[in-house]
Amino acid sequence: MSKPTEAIGPVTVWDPLVRVFHWSLVGSVAIAWITGDEGPKTVHHWAGYVAAALITVRLVWGLVGTRHARFSAFVRHPKAVLGYLRDIARGVERRYIGHNPAGGAMIIALLLVVGAQVLTGWLATTDMFFGVDWIEELHGLTSKLILVLIGLHVLGVVVASWRHRENLPLAMLTGRKRPATGDDVA
Repeated sequence: MSKPTEAIGPVTVWDPLVRVFHWSLVGSVAIAWITGDEGPKTVHHWAGYVAAALITVRLVWGLVGTRHARFSAFVRHPKAVLGYLRDIARGVERRYIGHNPAGGAMIIALLLVVGAQVLTGWLATTDMFFGVDWIEELHGLTSKLILVLIGLHVLGVVVASWRHRENLPLAMLTGRKRPATGDDVA
């Protein structure tokens, strides 16, 4: 953990690629959900292809991107994530300039589950798996799991925004947050 900086104004945390990825994935998942059962399949399929492309780019960017975009900056051991969640329950969690341990775990969970959703959706269109029940059931299950994860993600954003007096959705739009001070983790 690095020491807080002595910056005066807001600091750039999330680069444009991370922000565009985040909101584009929100859009593609929403479009895929809306067009899933009743909507036009072409739109649904293209929303899935866009999600697949976004995830691919984000995986690469997680290895070579800017400081706070790299997986090494926010992927923590499960014990650290559980410890952070315990700290939240006790009201003593530290503020992170980048993603906190729970946020990092959520990113990985969403990448994996949305990736599974994309994969099962694509497999369902192939000659080998078209009409195969377990693929369709897994696709339906992952769509529900995505909604659960989104709900938990939004809850975490609301809690962190309230507890640290910081508008995290705005920060994901602008890329900027107030600098680290005191016990914050830069």
